[in-house]
Amino acid sequence: MSLSMYTASVPVFQHTLKAMSAFLSKAEAHAEANKFAPEALLQSRLFPNMFALTKQVQVACDFAKGTCMRLAGKEVPSFDDNESSFADLRARIDKTIALLGTLDAASIDGSEAREIHLNPGTPRERKFAGQTYLMHYSLPNFFFHVTTAYNILRHNGVDLGKKDFMGAL
Repeated sequence: MSLSMYTASVPVFQHTLKAMSAFLSKAEAHAEANKFAPEALLQSRLFPNMFALTKQVQVACDFAKGTCMRLAGKEVPSFDDNESSFADLRARIDKTIALLGTLDAASIDGSEAREIHLNPGTPRERKFAGQTYLMHYSLPNFFFHVTTAYNILRHNGVDLGKKDFMGAL
């Protein structure tokens, strides 16, 4: 039995986004319990040339929605990057999960060879077959940003563990 493109994408993104939302809630509670402004965590980064927590979450959401919409052959909606609180970030995650929920297996399965064209006509233009795009570009990038968000919070003392990252199974 082969793994479908839908099964390898939508449920994986939705599950991990839910886990990220939960660990963002723990981070917000950590800031409140320790009486410091949540913005300290939202703007925290692991190194000066890396994205801050807020941007890591935004980019993770963008990879999830962009990947699934492209695999389904649909236009990728743009979300404004205007989140300034944990509640805003969780709302963005919820919006992303809901968007993914509009896609069914029939819209994504069979997209293994679909040509995915990123930044057409620019110096950064890339072309992928659907399966390569999902497995070797999108999923690694998505998990990089989710992991970095998790690590920013761990680095700042938020009590998170592997179960928080993995989410409820």
